[in-house]
Amino acid sequence: MATRFTGRTVLVTGAGSGIGRAVALAFAAEGASVAVAGRTAAPLDETVALIGKEGGTAAAFTADVSRSEEVRELVDRTVARFGSLDVAVNNAGVFVGGAPVADLPEEDWHTLVDVNLTGLLFSLQAEIARMREQPTGGAVVNLASNLGAHRRVPGLAGYIATKAAVSALTRAAALDHIADGVRINAVSPGPSATTMSLLPGENDTARATRMKKDSPLGRVSTTAEIAAAVLYLASPEAASVVGADLVVDGGAAA
Repeated sequence: MATRFTGRTVLVTGAGSGIGRAVALAFAAEGASVAVAGRTAAPLDETVALIGKEGGTAAAFTADVSRSEEVRELVDRTVARFGSLDVAVNNAGVFVGGAPVADLPEEDWHTLVDVNLTGLLFSLQAEIARMREQPTGGAVVNLASNLGAHRRVPGLAGYIATKAAVSALTRAAALDHIADGVRINAVSPGPSATTMSLLPGENDTARATRMKKDSPLGRVSTTAEIAAAVLYLASPEAASVVGADLVVDGGAAA
């Protein structure tokens, strides 16, 4: 078993399901103590239980990333529990506002910006403030999307705009803080094996049929494949990778 993260503390937001849960499980399997965070306690507790079942170490903390005070408290609680903050994975995000620009509801726009972009800013600020005080610094991986800086489709302008901003903010923060010992990168997934990639009324079988036509790879990415990209960027093997945006989408944005 790989142990790249033994003795390290990892914070994963949006860890109650999907990619966030897969990332938390992967870090725990490689020896990390994992703080799993999100807005709802029950799914976070499920993630902690899954990690514990495999012999890993984890704790659950509820927090809304769109509230700066809650994010600062999240980082403080993580450090109080495990002693450090070595890696942060900013995965919390929402997918709403499926409408053309002219018809995008104002409420959906504010939700997207508040969570996907402002929530990321608050998370980075709290995480970097801690990491740059540590002798060993830290690593941050943000979850963007292949929809944004890399690819556009009709009807998703709000989501696309915020995820493009995640890519840009990642690069800007990486340049601002590499001298502080904080290394920041992003992963941009395409459709993966989560409910977010299902069209309205679609099931897994129908999605698999659609992806044979829509994806050059012919399928969605597994959450484990996305997690593997995140762990690489957070690992010592990526020590000279700064400000990268790694697209994992089966070739859709190639």
